[in-house]
Amino acid sequence: MVIDGLPGGGAEKVVLTLAEGFISQGHQVSIFSLRKVCDYPIPAGVDYQVILDRCSAPWRKLTETMRRARLLDAAVRQSEARQGRFDLVLSHLHKTDRIVRQTRSLDDHRTWFCLHGVFSASYLARKRGFSLWLKRLKIRHVYQRRQIVGVSQYVIDDMVQQVGVQPLRTKVIPNPFDFTRIHQLAAEPCSLAGSDYLLHVGRFHETKRHDRLLEAYARSGISAPLVLVGQGSEKATQKLRERASKLGIADRVRFEGFHCNPYPWIRHARLLIVSSDSEGFGNVLIEALSCGTPVVSTNCPGGPRTILSGDLARGLAEMNAASLAAKMQEIYARPPELHDLDLSIYSLSVICQQYLQLPQVAEASFLTAQHVSD
Repeated sequence: MVIDGLPGGGAEKVVLTLAEGFISQGHQVSIFSLRKVCDYPIPAGVDYQVILDRCSAPWRKLTETMRRARLLDAAVRQSEARQGRFDLVLSHLHKTDRIVRQTRSLDDHRTWFCLHGVFSASYLARKRGFSLWLKRLKIRHVYQRRQIVGVSQYVIDDMVQQVGVQPLRTKVIPNPFDFTRIHQLAAEPCSLAGSDYLLHVGRFHETKRHDRLLEAYARSGISAPLVLVGQGSEKATQKLRERASKLGIADRVRFEGFHCNPYPWIRHARLLIVSSDSEGFGNVLIEALSCGTPVVSTNCPGGPRTILSGDLARGLAEMNAASLAAKMQEIYARPPELHDLDLSIYSLSVICQQYLQLPQVAEASFLTAQHVSD
């Protein structure tokens, strides 16, 4: 697996969870990280390699993608010389995908690009005219006629319909969850255990829409504190603090920073809230439900509408603060029944098997195409 570093994000956690799952099933796993940043523990048995770009030339940005692709090529060749050829290559996150696209050592039929987010929301939403056209062109160049895994069907449909990519083949595989491990971690101490509080878990990024969250919380009239577990730049954090102050809720909003183990916070929360403009999948929704914590989410493009079905759909809000506030009030007062909820389709063993079938999917498609051409 290849990824552009392992900071405290959802896609990064997915990579490490998958690695742990593959190893538990007897497979060898290498993680090639393109930056020396890691906020999570590396699972035992993983061949973890950091591939650093040490170029300091003034023109380094112009040659970065190709240069880093050659560095990755060298690392892959060395690894395969020691352990044999990789059966499956998974590239995670767009910056990584751009580099992997330019490699020479990775077999196209063994390589899959894993899409974790909604590209039109993340990369195209604020672009217009020539800038929009150019960005679409660059993204298409990376994924055109390539094998793509999407964490939800929406992610793939968005890439095809909004970006214009025509993939070679696609597969929807939800994110994996080690529920046994989550429950073990959730049992650890939490300073707010036994008290009422609302919770948001996520990095301070504009797509997470903390501004909408704060306004909805202020509108809701709920007196229980709002706890923010996540991190961002100093500027982004200060902006949120100022926003909370202007809304008159600063004394009820707690900034708790990033936690490697957010599960005790999730387990003891009265309610978990997602306020995003888009969520490729929505990991924290599954994590909260598995801990028995009710959830409210914007009905944003991506995974939430798939995850929150049946009675859970009561927790889906329109993408504005007024609707989010109303849903927070409703679920806070009358939460859904979660005791008999079946989340087994998201279990680590099930998801790992879907990934491990990808080489056969590619081979079957290749043989079919050969038969048709013959």
